[in-house]
Amino acid sequence: MPPIFEYFVVCGMGPEIRTLDGVRGYHGMLTMYLSSLLDQYPPSNHALYPPPPPQLSTCVLPAGVQFYSSGFDSDDPSSFPRNYPIVLTEGDGSKIYVSCIAFRDPVDEDIVEAFRIPPGSYADKCICLVSRSPSFRILRETLEEIFLLCFSNSGSSLQLWEIVAFLVSNVPLPTPGKERVFFTIDNSLLVIDVPPKDGLPHADISFQPLVQCLDVDNLIKLFTAVLLERRILLRSDKYSLLTLVSEAICHLIYPFRWQHVYIPLLFFSGVDYIDAPTPYMMGLHSGVDTFGLLMDGVVVVDLEHNLITTTEEIPPLPEPEYSSLRSEIMKLSHPNVFGIDHMKGGFFTEQYPRVGSRLWEEDDDLHFRIIFLKFFASILDGYRNFVENAGTNVFNNQAFLKKRSRSTNQPPDPMITQFLESQGFLDYLERGIGSQVNGNNLLDKLQDAISMGQNPMSIFSSLSIEPEVITIYGPEEGKPDVKYCYDRFPSNFRTEEQEEKRKQILAAATGAIEYSAKQNMSSTCVDSNSGSVSPTERAAEKERMVLDIKVKLQGLWLHLLKLETTEDPLSSFEYGTILALIEYDAEGIGGSGFVECIKEHIYSGWNCQLTEEQFIAVKELLKTAISLAIARNDMVTIRDALEVSAVMHKMDVNNVLDYVQRHLRSLSIWDELRFWEGYFDYLLDCFSSKSTNYAILATTQLIIVALHMAGLGLPDSEAWYVIETIAGKNNIGYKHIINLRGYLSHLRQTCIGYWGIHGGKSQFVSCYGLPALDPLESPSTGEQGSEASGVGRSWVQSMFSRERALSFTRSVPTLRDVPRRVGKKKSQTNIRMLRGHSGAITALHCITKREVWDLVGDRDDAGFFISGSTDCTVKIWDPTLRGSELKATLKGHSGIVRAISSDRRKVVSGSDDQFVLVWDKQTTHLVEELKGHEGQVSAVRTLSGERVLSAAHDGTIKMWDVRMDTCVATVARCSSAILCMDYDDSTGILAAAGRDVVANIWDIRAGKQMHKLLGHSKWIRSIKMVGHTLITGSDDWTARVWSVSQGTCDAVLACHNGPVSCVEYSNADRGIITGSSDGLLRFWENDDGSVKCTKNVTVHNAPILSINAGEQWLGVGAADNSMSLFHRPQDRLGGHTTTGPKMAGWQLYRTPLKSVATVRCATSDLERKRICGGGRNGVLRLWDATINI
Repeated sequence: MPPIFEYFVVCGMGPEIRTLDGVRGYHGMLTMYLSSLLDQYPPSNHALYPPPPPQLSTCVLPAGVQFYSSGFDSDDPSSFPRNYPIVLTEGDGSKIYVSCIAFRDPVDEDIVEAFRIPPGSYADKCICLVSRSPSFRILRETLEEIFLLCFSNSGSSLQLWEIVAFLVSNVPLPTPGKERVFFTIDNSLLVIDVPPKDGLPHADISFQPLVQCLDVDNLIKLFTAVLLERRILLRSDKYSLLTLVSEAICHLIYPFRWQHVYIPLLFFSGVDYIDAPTPYMMGLHSGVDTFGLLMDGVVVVDLEHNLITTTEEIPPLPEPEYSSLRSEIMKLSHPNVFGIDHMKGGFFTEQYPRVGSRLWEEDDDLHFRIIFLKFFASILDGYRNFVENAGTNVFNNQAFLKKRSRSTNQPPDPMITQFLESQGFLDYLERGIGSQVNGNNLLDKLQDAISMGQNPMSIFSSLSIEPEVITIYGPEEGKPDVKYCYDRFPSNFRTEEQEEKRKQILAAATGAIEYSAKQNMSSTCVDSNSGSVSPTERAAEKERMVLDIKVKLQGLWLHLLKLETTEDPLSSFEYGTILALIEYDAEGIGGSGFVECIKEHIYSGWNCQLTEEQFIAVKELLKTAISLAIARNDMVTIRDALEVSAVMHKMDVNNVLDYVQRHLRSLSIWDELRFWEGYFDYLLDCFSSKSTNYAILATTQLIIVALHMAGLGLPDSEAWYVIETIAGKNNIGYKHIINLRGYLSHLRQTCIGYWGIHGGKSQFVSCYGLPALDPLESPSTGEQGSEASGVGRSWVQSMFSRERALSFTRSVPTLRDVPRRVGKKKSQTNIRMLRGHSGAITALHCITKREVWDLVGDRDDAGFFISGSTDCTVKIWDPTLRGSELKATLKGHSGIVRAISSDRRKVVSGSDDQFVLVWDKQTTHLVEELKGHEGQVSAVRTLSGERVLSAAHDGTIKMWDVRMDTCVATVARCSSAILCMDYDDSTGILAAAGRDVVANIWDIRAGKQMHKLLGHSKWIRSIKMVGHTLITGSDDWTARVWSVSQGTCDAVLACHNGPVSCVEYSNADRGIITGSSDGLLRFWENDDGSVKCTKNVTVHNAPILSINAGEQWLGVGAADNSMSLFHRPQDRLGGHTTTGPKMAGWQLYRTPLKSVATVRCATSDLERKRICGGGRNGVLRLWDATINI
């Protein structure tokens, strides 16, 4: 039997103290801090257990951690321990149930000492039991016994963590309905009992809180909103109430399931997710302010005041079901009011048992759930007759609504119409019919029982089997004369490695604030005893401490550069300590000392060679140092850091994989004329030869200033204003000014020729993928967001499977996700503008070698591009003919061209005019007009044997024989418009999807449908089939990986912040690449049976339109007219050079200068390293990156 308790976890204030905003250090008792995972059992190094959910520490203390001057106080209710449940949802939809007890616990002495926290302080701590079983009662009782035993005056004969280890390791989850488990904690007997599976789903909660908080009308309104999948926000000042009401309403919609985001208790800092435009059910503490949020369409349920508000109308339940449901609820919840006119005896009491003034009992929970199940049985009466195909579960909504209208003499009800289109109902169709075979569909059973006049309770099994009792005896008692008592919740045993890491973290914090603390102590001493310390002694003490910090920095810097390639610098002790020294040092010794450390290392002969990960670490440290120097007005440190960043690039341009100054643009200091004037004066003072002509000297120094401006990416107009102002003040003459203007323009073009136009502050993206703050709004410390907060937000984002506002922050990518160049410095790229269309480009196709069977390179048309447009024409382009690329114009369509394909002899296109046209490629003559679709053609595909496949918005896929000009067969049908398809000509397997949110697989040679894949909740726009694997991308922000043979979903890729517009498969890595409207590229690979994201790239700022992967090259085109080419290096033996995740080996090779245009489609020719984008202005932009490759 599996264990019922998966983990015991302790969360609270750890050795790394950060505020909710990510600022390091202790900032007073009124500040809220991030929670950390302190202890756990099984331990983190246990090989047989996966780690707890990373978002756990953030969610169990949703308000964060606060410090207090006192602990438990019987006169202060706010200091009482709190016991509440939470529910976490995994990416695959599975739930994790957690029982929590939050209380005040003394802060560890080493943390108090390291962070100078007032002695005797307390902080929030939370102990948790984690389970996969929804056994709320036993989780709560067990955790309470552990808590009480810990703080018992009599103590325990065993150490607390020994008891915890025994419980987690030995207490099993009983077989439902067959076993009952007894176990003890100290002298308390606890029982685990799970009901049989043939009844209603196990709900180990009481529905009384829901009934007490909402009156009947509001309860029904909430029930309706959940059924129609609205955005639901529950508000209460009690954590338990939010979780219990959320779970209760989810059980009341049985046999249907909530298919969307489900967060019963949202952590406070995630309040901005309330504005997500996708369905969700979330609970938020009523003390959290939602001012400034739109809340448009959100159904806000105030559980404290029995109030529901929303800006969108919720359609009422239909009659007579509404009146019947309301009446049944009133009978159960308010029996004295409902039956006030009834006689005291008779058959009324037999049919409707009177509750009277007694308390709510378990039987009431069952009757309450049956009431709602009877409601579904009524509104869906006879629904099984309208399932048209038992294999595919296609439901005829219109016919069902017409039947119901005839039976009720009412027009189709809006509520039922919306409900039949919900994801919950579609999901039920897939599960419900299958369950009927197993005889376990309670809705169908209830409908049959009602139709035969039977008691609704007869659907439950009447066989009562006494469960087998399993007794778990506790661990052996310790010595009777030894008792363990605790004044705080004890820490679990730490390994030497864990203890050493903790000491290092605290030592870094201590060392970082040591100088500031000693300065304050010194100042205080001087003020009280001004004659006790001489100025010389104070200066010597300061010099000694400064020297000590510099020595520490030098040692840490050298260790950072010597880290192994497998180690992550950003998570290393060296990086964290250097960052702490820079941030905590009020006198600027940390920042200036770090910059000086790099300068001295360069002067000593360092060649500036950095790995990619080391480069990111150095860049972030320099940014932090400059940010703090700006706050202190420390121009010397800013100047030195700017020069160091330039020298690092000049020293070894081939090994520094990026240019540091590009990442410093977001800092506000570069916009200030005073800095550049001061820097210019500094350069003049440093020049050794005073006899040089002053104009030439000033011009030379201005060139140096211009070089830095170009490296930072300052706009040309701003840079020239600074240069012109300084030049004018120094009277260098017009001749030199003209030369400076020309040189600055040359620098600007050289810079953007390789790196592209700098996005400026509003578009700046940090290495973490997070938009940079505006300099006027960013904190002076330049703090990064904390890891814990990022994990919590990333978890919420991964749950949203529908389109939401782009203002939400992206999830935190890994270190290798920053685009950077590799190898030697490349020459500038070649971009051509191909003009010929008079309307927007709507379709693009590249003729590949495989397509035309070019085995020996004798095909001239391999590498041609074919475009379609709103001008109803198709054009063929030959990139080898520079200046005259347009080879042919094919006219024949009367509507917008949407799809293009080709083979050795012909070009095929599909259009809004519902025609599929076939042209001879050599003569460019129109060969065939294929008519048969009743909607616009969305996809075409040429096949062997002179056959063509076409898909259209009429929901059909047709196969044509070009030689006979006939439709051979309609090989597939969908219930709505088809937007994408893929076909394997070797196996005859066809896959297609579209607006009906279903991915379909057919075996067209066998003439049958293989699978109907349900899972997406919005339009499916991209599809890719490779062997037995199918990949789909949808507007619901997810991509899914399916098994073609089994028809099952193997993985859900849910980390994008927008619709997934394209998917691709890399044969070389056996990995997946996805692109989204959020502009993000994600690289996925299979890791021990699960698909994980190993690399994120934020090159583009608009929807990804095309991804084409080859053996070594990857081409990407986006809607903002940007393109990117990625390269996967190989060693001499042909193997990939990377030793980490395979997909992480893709590195950005080049991205060209982006011009202003909106692109509607893109494609790549990887064999010749060309990418082509089609703009809304009718111009094709062809980028040829083959120079010097």
